[in-house]
Amino acid sequence: MRVVVPFGAARPKTRLSPVLDDDERREFAAVMLADVLDVLDACGREPTVVADAPVACDAPVVVDDRPLTDAVNARLGDEPTAVVMADLALATPAAVKLLFAPDAAVVLAPGRGGGTSAVVSRHPEFTVDYHGASIRDHRERAAAVGADTATVDSFRLATDVDEPADLVEVLLHSEGGAAEWLREAGFALRTADGRVEIRRSGTESG
Repeated sequence: MRVVVPFGAARPKTRLSPVLDDDERREFAAVMLADVLDVLDACGREPTVVADAPVACDAPVVVDDRPLTDAVNARLGDEPTAVVMADLALATPAAVKLLFAPDAAVVLAPGRGGGTSAVVSRHPEFTVDYHGASIRDHRERAAAVGADTATVDSFRLATDVDEPADLVEVLLHSEGGAAEWLREAGFALRTADGRVEIRRSGTESG
């Protein structure tokens, strides 16, 4: 099965700008990508990174500067394909294996807030749409082409890293390089008013 990892290399993780500058966001995004590639490799998969700009990593890279939906759809249809997002910093081999276990025509791993963290498509007519509540749209698209679906219920696959608050989950649960990178950059956890928050050395809070 072909495995595609979309990666926004041109302007990575802009929503982390309150806590990371441009260079830091590039570094952190690259570390998360490396973590995902390592997990896929541990599962015996050989992914291809589809990026909107050149990127150095331990996998073949195809540069495609079209929007995410168009770039992914260009790689669906002719053979079974998995799409795994590059910011799943909590992913483990055990979690990713859950994605490949069902034999449904379309397998969906929901992300938080209505997103879609990963997809396996074995149906030649299925296409993705990553705008809005994409998990709902993907179920509807699968039904429209007569594809049976399976849903993978996984906290580790559902947690993508987009917002500063997501860094809490990375420090708590990541088993890869992303948590180490954050610690080396001065980030740590703190408990305030019964909630766990992120802080950085030299700042009050993140």
